[in-house]
Amino acid sequence: MLKVIFLGIVEGITEWLPVSSTGHMILVDEFIKLNITPAFKEMFLVVIQLGAILAVVMLYWNKLCPITVKRGLKIDQDSILLWMKVIVAVLPAAVIGLPFDDLLDALFYNYQTVAVTLILYGILFIVLENRNKKVRPQVQTLEQLSFLKAIGIGCFQVLALIPGTSRSGATILGAMLIGCSREVAAEFSFFLAVPVMFGASLLKMYKFGLNYTADEIQILIVGLVTAFVVSVLTIKFLIAYIKTSDFKAFGYYRIVLGIIVFAYFLFS
Repeated sequence: MLKVIFLGIVEGITEWLPVSSTGHMILVDEFIKLNITPAFKEMFLVVIQLGAILAVVMLYWNKLCPITVKRGLKIDQDSILLWMKVIVAVLPAAVIGLPFDDLLDALFYNYQTVAVTLILYGILFIVLENRNKKVRPQVQTLEQLSFLKAIGIGCFQVLALIPGTSRSGATILGAMLIGCSREVAAEFSFFLAVPVMFGASLLKMYKFGLNYTADEIQILIVGLVTAFVVSVLTIKFLIAYIKTSDFKAFGYYRIVLGIIVFAYFLFS
């Protein structure tokens, strides 16, 4: 259970920060060995993301819920519009990710790819933030985010199909490149995660089947709850952090982590 809790903590932190949850999970898996089958572990490491999704839904319920109960039931047009942008942005990753999920894992799920993408996107974050010092973001609120820009962010999310890229890292980087503020980039990245991670979790559960042992059910519950609690804290931290700071610290962290991943597996 302590190992499961630790994995839930790692997931809850790295899923939302642009530092690659895959890169961290690869390292953690080298030192923490769960006494579970390979098939269940593969499913668990994806389904644990459901706990992280619930954190987003809880924290942003007022923005995500399309129905309000103030003075009777009413449809929240802003929420409907936001969900339409999210759905449009999810399509590129769904079209490419669903049919090629196993192939991409077989081709790119290795430490070399993870190390390279960690370093590459770390450099891109530093370069982008240096450029943005002289550039004022065009999109300061979610309402100002157009459908065209939402699709653009969705195209960047496709890059996250390569392990080590980081889903949040790719979408935040893409959103900032096309003119979004850090706050809008981070929040829209959170919202994109809801259908993407929910869909990925259902797909893995479907492939695994419904044959769970009592121990496996306990592992799933503990992992989900831990990921949820840690995700709430992490999301609050990130939103507060980017109001006064940029993403360069995460860029440097990615570069260091990429070097560690490469060196560890090269010399071990």
